[in-house]
Amino acid sequence: MSDKKTAVLVVMDGLGDRPLKELGGKTPLQAAKTPTFDRLARDGQNGLMNVIGPGITPGSDTAHLALFGYDPVAEYPGRGPLEAFGAGLKTEPGDVAFRSNFATVDSNLVVLDRRAGRDFTPEEQADLQAALDGIEIDGVKVRFIATVEHRGALILKGEGLSADISDADPHETGKKILTVRALKPDAEKTAAIVNKLMRVAHERMKDLETNKERAKKGIPLANAILLRGGGRHTDIPSLKQRYGIKTAVLAGGALYIGVAEFVGMKHIPVEGQTGTIDTNFHNIALKAIETIKADYNYVFVHIKATDNAAHDGNAAEKVQAIEKTDEMVGRILEDVADQVVIAVTGDHTTAVSVGEHQCDPVPIVFWSDFIRADSVKRFSEFDAPDGALHTIKGMDVMPMLLGYSGYIEKFGS
Repeated sequence: MSDKKTAVLVVMDGLGDRPLKELGGKTPLQAAKTPTFDRLARDGQNGLMNVIGPGITPGSDTAHLALFGYDPVAEYPGRGPLEAFGAGLKTEPGDVAFRSNFATVDSNLVVLDRRAGRDFTPEEQADLQAALDGIEIDGVKVRFIATVEHRGALILKGEGLSADISDADPHETGKKILTVRALKPDAEKTAAIVNKLMRVAHERMKDLETNKERAKKGIPLANAILLRGGGRHTDIPSLKQRYGIKTAVLAGGALYIGVAEFVGMKHIPVEGQTGTIDTNFHNIALKAIETIKADYNYVFVHIKATDNAAHDGNAAEKVQAIEKTDEMVGRILEDVADQVVIAVTGDHTTAVSVGEHQCDPVPIVFWSDFIRADSVKRFSEFDAPDGALHTIKGMDVMPMLLGYSGYIEKFGS
């Protein structure tokens, strides 16, 4: 019998939080009914995690690189290439990629809604994508793909491009789309192309049939794109090259699929996994069980709904997302508890009271049927510090999971 188990990492995006008056002074995790997570906490090892480092507020991209065991400073290619990877647009050396939003602007390109109402039908996404994909400016070709809700990924393909430019996205409403600046001398060409692209995209989008219909319905128009997070393609060793393991990702958002594929994971599609509160948690559980029973050594499961709720300031929905994930993990363990080492955590804190990522550390629990339990009885931000792990970093998670699962070789004789 093999002494190896499947390593499973479940990440609830933006899980960490702060006490909320509307929850009686509890965090959403404390307020949620989490019998599965509490069982893992009672029978496992707990701690707090500074995903990047103490006092550093993580982005979701750099946080996941760290959770996969990669240095988020030295090995980060920029968010754009990771979004493109996850969207199915494979970057090549020399390409510059961006994450993008559909947005609503006025005739002076002042941003009225950074997400253009957020909700889009597949038909609307296709119409907008067709208007943008294939644009050529000064010999540089644009590739664009719409992903989830208002999001998309965009790649510039051409000679002499640089990612060392500022964002076009002002990151708040009431301000004009920003004039992109070159941050290094060799980026002047790229900055000029992006500035032209912002105007061309607006002209192509504003009179689309999609926007005529949205106007009739009183829905915010998608008449501009906001670009940010530019980066260039880089190559890094895959998880298979580093550890000799076969890995899989179950996720609904392009960024998370992209980061996972960037380090060599295979994306396993799940019907109904959207990344929102309406995601099909039952199907995720069934597909996770199927993947664990296959010949994968490591399975990453990402849940986005917790983060969306926190960004929207919706404490009740965040509680609901945590409870649905707890039920999902319980269903997985009903079937394969004896086959796995599982870690449950978040990639960062997204405080409902602020609506943005914060530097507060997040709770983490490791469980398997052989792990020595500590004294913690409940999975929460306030209980975790009493655990055996005390405080760890995100880069500690992968070696710990793989070590417990039997994939880290003995060091020394």
